[in-house]
Amino acid sequence: MKNIRIALTMVLCLGMGILHAEDYKKIAQTGFQFLSVRSDARANGMAGALNAVECGSAAIYYNPATLGFMQSTMDMTASYNTWIAGIKHNSFTGAFNIAGGRFGAVAISVSSVDYGEIEGTEFWGNDQGYIETGLIYPTAMQAGIGYAKSLSTKFSVGGQIRWVGQDLGSSNVLVEDLQTGTSEVVTRDHIANALAFDFGTYFKTGWKSFVFGMSVRNFSGEVMFEEESFQLPLTFTMGVSMDLMDFVENGAENHSLLLSVDASHPRSYPEYIDLGLEYKFMNVFFARVGYMGNRDERGLTFGSGVEVAGISIDYSYTPFGVFNNAQSFTLRYSF
Repeated sequence: MKNIRIALTMVLCLGMGILHAEDYKKIAQTGFQFLSVRSDARANGMAGALNAVECGSAAIYYNPATLGFMQSTMDMTASYNTWIAGIKHNSFTGAFNIAGGRFGAVAISVSSVDYGEIEGTEFWGNDQGYIETGLIYPTAMQAGIGYAKSLSTKFSVGGQIRWVGQDLGSSNVLVEDLQTGTSEVVTRDHIANALAFDFGTYFKTGWKSFVFGMSVRNFSGEVMFEEESFQLPLTFTMGVSMDLMDFVENGAENHSLLLSVDASHPRSYPEYIDLGLEYKFMNVFFARVGYMGNRDERGLTFGSGVEVAGISIDYSYTPFGVFNNAQSFTLRYSF
């Protein structure tokens, strides 16, 4: 009864979050927004609602605590995400169970962002008001290492430390010397980096397959960029998930219908709810759908996948309003 009361309390909290969710309003409090974009196709097909879902090494980007219950000895993923405006996100994750999981699991994550090429310009005293300074190729990257451990058969904790950085190319800047009254043009490289931390907990209630998890992502100090400082997109997430086939007495042996709900409180904008649904047939075929709440251009997401002999291929499609769509592909190998 205690576990059931806990589960009902969590569901009530999520419901209250939905009722009090505000209209989407970006208030631009953070930088390094590429940290809020993920490439894993399974997650994207389920609207990113993986905070309380065991998903192998990909959990390092959602809730590292679920790695404490990873069943395989090793799990690896490679993902490719075609984002809006021609931006491309690539990521790799790997996780290894130490001594069969008795001493926890260690994981690594690496991701990069290619913003494409941008024509650089500089203010100038001609009729156009500027001159072209050549192409620039802004990029971003993150790399981290994490650890998770199940403290009992029902509870696990995990965390990750990451180096994150962004390179926005270089530009010519007019620097004035107030003492001498002279000025000169200098070339500056626009680079910023920081350390970020992620933490998570994961709990199996013991009531059917109902579980919940909590995570904090992108915890960091302020980052100085030129003459201004900003914070990373800190996000607190609470999620629950359950196989709805638990309520079917007969005929559910080869089927699974996973429902996952995440409630997130980001620093950058109002709270939102993500809902994901994954249907699995014979542990081979997967169909996914999700809904991203309180967003401006996104809503429904779709995905599919197939798994054979420890190798799986996942695909997701996200309609993105005026930006057309985003698609992601993930290759996973577990043994």
